[in-house]
Amino acid sequence: MNSHKIAVVTDSGAYIPEPALGNLNIPVIPLWLIWGDERFRDGVDIDPPTFYRRLRESRLFPTTSQPSIGEFRDFLRQVSVGVDAIVGVFVTSRLSGTVASAQAAQAQLPELTIRVVDSLSVSMGQGFVALAAARAAAAGRSADEVVAAAEDMRDRVHLLFAVDTLEYLHRGGRVGGAKWLVGTALNIKPLLHFEDGTIMPLAQVRTKRKAIARMLEVAEERLGGKRMAEAAVIDVDNPEEGDAIAEQARERFGLSTIYRTTVSPAIGTHAGPGTTGIAFYAER
Repeated sequence: MNSHKIAVVTDSGAYIPEPALGNLNIPVIPLWLIWGDERFRDGVDIDPPTFYRRLRESRLFPTTSQPSIGEFRDFLRQVSVGVDAIVGVFVTSRLSGTVASAQAAQAQLPELTIRVVDSLSVSMGQGFVALAAARAAAAGRSADEVVAAAEDMRDRVHLLFAVDTLEYLHRGGRVGGAKWLVGTALNIKPLLHFEDGTIMPLAQVRTKRKAIARMLEVAEERLGGKRMAEAAVIDVDNPEEGDAIAEQARERFGLSTIYRTTVSPAIGTHAGPGTTGIAFYAER
């Protein structure tokens, strides 16, 4: 059997924790954070604890931006050394221009075999898609097979999350189905999910505790009687709540391994501090 050397890359929006990576190598291109006159490479120039502390205290709201075409070109050239092809799995194109930037760079590098996959998700929703691709690549699969593994996982993965406030999503213009939320009391704790790459509302509840309980109920419904294969509990500057959700999920779904991670600043900017969520997929 021919073994293909395929590099799988992603952007910092995935924020895959080390235990989930294992021995896999997934090079990461950082997204940009723009805070007034300052620019930070996501996860490189500023770490999550520093960023979230500042986000809670600052009156100035940061914005985010995708890597430039030139940055992508340099990154892909660097990664291409010694490999047959590159498969890139990037943050949802519905909320970021990252996929478009990668495709523009791809067009400028006709000598390289590059495939771009839109994860239609963020955080570990995106992370599990990248991991599926990297695992297929590590098994010696062809570029087509690696892309197919990523697309298959994209169809299977779920990302559910509860925010403390809609203020950050609203300020960043990142929540779909906004009419559904108009006029809701400020103390409503919405449960949200990704639907076709866009953030959509799932339920409105009065307390965060109820939002988390509903989140785990929805997760169970989505499993449709199957076992949960892998899960990651994510939090935005809210580790205690994240740990509690991980414990509940471990007991409820019989998971021996559940990854715990925070959210990269570029994604956390829009979700806001206090957000917690779960990304998972079912066994076949």
